[in-house]
Amino acid sequence: MNYEQCLKYLEKIQNLGIKFGLDNVRTLLSSFGNPHTKFASVLVAGTNGKGSVCAMLTETLALHNFRAGLFTSPHLVRVEERIRIGRALIPTQSFCNILTSLKEKIEELIAQKKLLSPPTYFELLTCLALLYFEKQKVDMAILEVGMGGRFDATNVVNPVLSVITTISREHQKFLGQSLSQIAFEKAGIIKPDVPVVCGVEASEAYETIKKRARELEAPFLGVFDRKNSFQVQKAERKCSFIYETKNNKYWFSPSLQGEHQGRNAAVVITAAEQLSENWKKLEQNKIVEGIEKSRWEGRLEVVSRDPLVILDGAHNEEGALALRKYIKDFIPSPLILIFAIMRDKEVENVVDILFPMAERIILTRFPYFRASSPEEIKEKASGFQDRVVLEPNVNRAIDLARRSVGPKGSILVAGSLYLVGEIKKYLSLDE
Repeated sequence: MNYEQCLKYLEKIQNLGIKFGLDNVRTLLSSFGNPHTKFASVLVAGTNGKGSVCAMLTETLALHNFRAGLFTSPHLVRVEERIRIGRALIPTQSFCNILTSLKEKIEELIAQKKLLSPPTYFELLTCLALLYFEKQKVDMAILEVGMGGRFDATNVVNPVLSVITTISREHQKFLGQSLSQIAFEKAGIIKPDVPVVCGVEASEAYETIKKRARELEAPFLGVFDRKNSFQVQKAERKCSFIYETKNNKYWFSPSLQGEHQGRNAAVVITAAEQLSENWKKLEQNKIVEGIEKSRWEGRLEVVSRDPLVILDGAHNEEGALALRKYIKDFIPSPLILIFAIMRDKEVENVVDILFPMAERIILTRFPYFRASSPEEIKEKASGFQDRVVLEPNVNRAIDLARRSVGPKGSILVAGSLYLVGEIKKYLSLDE
C-alpha cells in the first residue's frame, strides 16, 4: 500500500470502534514470531502525564546512547508521530511496508478463522510499533498504555518496569465509576515480581495500586511517599524543582512547562533509578539532562510569542486544574481561550475550571465523531454566556482570536489534543 492507501485502511479500521481484550494482539504478534519478546520494555499507564513521562524517559535513555523506541497516542498531525526511535519518527516507507504486511496477515488469519475480527485501530498500531522496534533492534521500548491497562493492547509485553503516573476520573463507561475501579484497571499492567513506580499520591487509587502490587509480589516504589521529598521553586515564567530519593538529590528545571511536569519528572527519576538497578546503569547527570532537554508537543507548548499563543491538551478535570494553576502563575491577561472537547468528557467540570480564567471564550470543534459541538458546550457553560463566541471552524477560530487579542494579551488553545493537532496543522500552513 502507498501512504494514501494506508491512511484509508486505518480510517476503515478506526470506524470499527473500541474493543477490549488481548487475544487479537497475541494472535497477530504470534504469527510474526512474537517481536515484543525480543527487547526490553517499560509500560507507562495513568490518567495524565503518560506522554510526558515517556518522552523524558526516552530522552534520558537516548543520552546514554541506548536505542530507545517510543510508542504513544494520540498523534497531533501525522500518525507516524506515535512511533519513534528517540525523537525520530518512523519513516513513511517503513510505516507503509509494515502496515501492508499486517493487513495481509490479518486477512490470512481471518480466512483461517484464527482471528474472528480485525484488530482495532489502536491494536493495529501497537503491533506495527512492536514490529518496527524489533526490526530496528531497540535496546528498550517505552510504551504508553492507551485507555486502561488490564486489557490494553500494550499489555502483551512483559516489562522490566511498570509505571503508573496519576489517577483521576476518565473513560468511566469503560473503566468504572470510582477512582479505585479506574486504578484497578490501570494496575492491570503490574506483573509478578516486576517493580512498579507509582506517581499517585495517598488516596483510594493509591491503596488499590499498592494492594495489587503486594498481591503480585511486585516491588512498589511510591514516588511521593517520603515526606518533603519534592519541592517547587517558581521564578518568572518557569518552575524549578528539588526531588530527593533514598539514594540521591536532584535539582532540575524541565523543558516542559508547569508544576505538574515537575511531578512527572520525579516519576521519571524514580523509574530511571530503578532501571539503573535492574536493567542498565544510568547516570544522575544524564537523567537530569533528559528531563531538561525533552520535548513533547501540545503540552503547554508555546507556538508564538507575538501574540503569545499556548497549546495544551488538557481535557479532563486533573489536566484542567494543572492548566489553571499555570495560567494564574505565568500567563498574562487578558486571556482568550479557544476551546473544544470530546462530548464523553466531564465537560461541565472542565468548563467550570478553565472558563473563569478567560476574558473571551471561542468555542469550536475538531473533525471527530466524538467531538462536542460549540452549541453543546455553550449549554453547559451557562454562567459564561456573555464571554462566549461560537466559531465551528477551527481555522477561523484561531484567526478570530489573533484579531481580538490585545498587545499584552495571550491566546490559549485547550480542551483536547485533537483540537491542538488541528491548530498545529493550520499554523504550519501559515509558516
